[in-house]
Amino acid sequence: MANILVEQADFVRVIKVNRPDKLNALNIETLKEFLKVAQSAKEDRNTRAVVLTGAGDKAFIAGADIEEMNKMTPTEAKEFSDLGNNLVSTVENMGKVSIACINGYALGGGCELSLGCTFRFLSEKAVLGQPEVKLGIMPGFGGSQRLVRFLGKPKALELCITGRNIDAEEALILGLGNRVYSKEDLFPKTLEFAKEISQLAPIAVRYIIEAINRGSECTLREALDFESHLFSLCFATEDMRIGTTAFLKKQKPNFTGK
Repeated sequence: MANILVEQADFVRVIKVNRPDKLNALNIETLKEFLKVAQSAKEDRNTRAVVLTGAGDKAFIAGADIEEMNKMTPTEAKEFSDLGNNLVSTVENMGKVSIACINGYALGGGCELSLGCTFRFLSEKAVLGQPEVKLGIMPGFGGSQRLVRFLGKPKALELCITGRNIDAEEALILGLGNRVYSKEDLFPKTLEFAKEISQLAPIAVRYIIEAINRGSECTLREALDFESHLFSLCFATEDMRIGTTAFLKKQKPNFTGK
C-alpha cells in the first residue's frame, strides 16, 4: 500500500501511517487503506493485539488532509466523514486490544482515531486536540461524541469549541492517555505491553471490550444482563478450562483462543 505499513511480531500487528512529509495526515486513499488493514487485523486469528502509530518523529496523525478537504463539496464531505467514522468504529469494535502509540501530534482525525483505541500511550511530546473549529468546520470522525463520553459534556464542549490543544500531561490527567513515556521508550514500551496482552485469553479480552463498549451505551440493568451473558459464554471455551486448570496447578496458561 502507498500510505500504510504493516508488520507482525508474534501475535501483535503494528499498523503505521506512512506519510511523514504530510505529518501522516489522513486523505481518502489513506483512510481506505487503513480501513482495509484494520478489517484484516480484526479477522486474523493470529493477531491478538494491534498497535497504531505514525511514521517519523513529529506526528501520530496530524489530522485530515486539509488540502484535499478544501476542495470537497458537502456530499463529498459526508462520504469522507462516513469513511473516517467507519475506520474508527472498526478499530473500536475490533474485538481485540488496540493501542494508539502517540509519538507526536494527534489532532483532528488523529485524535479521533486514538479515541477509538482501547489504550493511548503517549510520548512526552504528544499533543492532542480537536482544532477543526479553527478551520471553520467541526469534528467529523466522532470526536465530539467520544469526547463527551470520555470527559463529560463541559470539557468536551470546551475542547471542541476552543479548538485548543492539550499536552501529554493534561491528557493523562483528563483520562485521554493511559501512560506517558519518553520519546525513546514509547514504541518499545508499547510493543512490550501489546505482547503481554497478546498472551491473555483472546475470547475473554474480546468479551470484556464488548461488555464495556456496549454497556456504556445502555442502562445499568441492561449492561449487567449483557455482562452476565458474556460471562457465561466464557465457560464454553477451551481457554476457560486452560486458565482455571493452570491456576489450580500453579502453572502459566497457554491460551489458544478457542
